[in-house]
Amino acid sequence: MRPCLRWPDRRLRRVAAPVSEVTDEIRAVWADMIDTMEAMPGVGLAAPQIGVMLRLAVVDASDSRGQALCMADPEILHASVELRAHEEGSPNLPGVRATISRPRAVTVRFLNEAGVMEEREMIGLWATSMQHQIDHLNGRMYFDHLSKVKRDMLLRRARKIA
Repeated sequence: MRPCLRWPDRRLRRVAAPVSEVTDEIRAVWADMIDTMEAMPGVGLAAPQIGVMLRLAVVDASDSRGQALCMADPEILHASVELRAHEEGSPNLPGVRATISRPRAVTVRFLNEAGVMEEREMIGLWATSMQHQIDHLNGRMYFDHLSKVKRDMLLRRARKIA
């Protein structure tokens, strides 16, 4: 398990670097990310959240757990018009959450654990988590989807909790 960066660490605002190939080092980072995600517990984690500035993400929105999908360089190819609201949070800003509306389904392309390009359709919580992780890879936080007033209130509440 690795410690998560705390907001407002500047690395959380940086765009992560692409991954040219899947190596044993990348697989080791994914294993650490899964352990960290399970310990939170959460349904996804992006490498920048633990200070690794690479475009790596893991998502496991399964009911039984143990179904983590490891992805390098994920990108959304298609997003549904229909939205789904879900309460989101982040270990980088503990103690606060906000309801965010995102596309209900997405088609994602990524390098899998074998280093092979894969496309996958994700729906519901899988899609929400995938979009949340890609935001992290692009230097965005979930609260960036809120209005300025709501974002400021959430950040004030987080500072009080800290």
